Amino acid sequence: MPTQELYAMDPGDPKWQVPATGAARFSWDYGQGRERLLALYQKGKDKQWDAVKRIDWDQEVDPYDPLGTPDDALPLHGTRHWGKMTERDKGELRHHFAAWQFSQFLHGEQGAMVCAARIVESVPDLDAKFYSATQTMDEARHAEIYSRFLRDKLGTLYPINDNLAALLGDTLRDSRWDMPYLGMQVLIEGLALAAFGLIRDTTDKPLPRQILTYVMQDEARHVAFGRMALRDYYRQLTDAELREREEFVIEGCYLMRDRLRGVEVLENLGISSAEAHEYTERAPQLQIFRKLLFSRIVPCVKDIGLWGARLRRAYVDLGVLELGDGDLDQLMAQDEELADRLDARRFRAEEAARTGEVAAAIAEGAADD
Repeated sequence: MPTQELYAMDPGDPKWQVPATGAARFSWDYGQGRERLLALYQKGKDKQWDAVKRIDWDQEVDPYDPLGTPDDALPLHGTRHWGKMTERDKGELRHHFAAWQFSQFLHGEQGAMVCAARIVESVPDLDAKFYSATQTMDEARHAEIYSRFLRDKLGTLYPINDNLAALLGDTLRDSRWDMPYLGMQVLIEGLALAAFGLIRDTTDKPLPRQILTYVMQDEARHVAFGRMALRDYYRQLTDAELREREEFVIEGCYLMRDRLRGVEVLENLGISSAEAHEYTERAPQLQIFRKLLFSRIVPCVKDIGLWGARLRRAYVDLGVLELGDGDLDQLMAQDEELADRLDARRFRAEEAARTGEVAAAIAEGAADD
């Protein structure tokens, strides 16, 4: 079935063209480059994987409860609409919110793939081009995964959120080579990791947990790459150039906090715009998500050297300044460890199943004798 027929809302023109500016940069210096970045590049090569083989796509997904979302986490719970809803209505609500969330993941991953390719094109250093090439493949794999989950397991997609599209467009239109790093590796990847982590750590459904765990293992490397590259570059910038980038971060942080809430899902289900904004704003899951969102972004922003007075005041206003002292390396190490542990559990279970099959076959052969 064509993807256009699976959208819950009209996505508009099937092609979105973003005018690109800036220069393609070649480097004739084929020396070794930065040791840390080349080590990350090697890790990126070593950690490539096939989504068809590593993920168990045979696992069933209930399209009306794909994430195991409890009633009190749904934005209509406790409102005047809740008592009128049948169990099927509540299942539809769960279905559409999961489809909206994973659709934004899908669109964001395509954006990340394009940004990574732009970095390959525009970054001046060859070691960064090498790593960005591996990230481009990672992001293609993630887009493949989310597309398959939405098409085969949920059967519903949502268009890209207007505000996510605005942030992505601003990132791609900027001619400065470091902006795809800042917009994608710091802000949009930080947003994605917060959303991925919230679902990964709360869902009791094996397939979405498996998908998110493996994707987050890749994303841990991507954030590390952005931090290394930007930290080195931003040490060279003037105060005025740093302030320009801090303004971009401030605008992006407010945009992500205030606008990425799934209002369009409720509107699509017949809730008025005013009520949809009110209900999504006070939803418990949104409050948890916002805290997690900034736990990834704020320490990264501080680490790369964007920590001017205006930016700090914005983080005070957002109530997240103290997160600047968070241990980003520990969070990323946990993402890596969870994926390794999941692989180990699956390997043990598969080995046990094969051992059982062999034992059963031997016993059956002995009985026949």
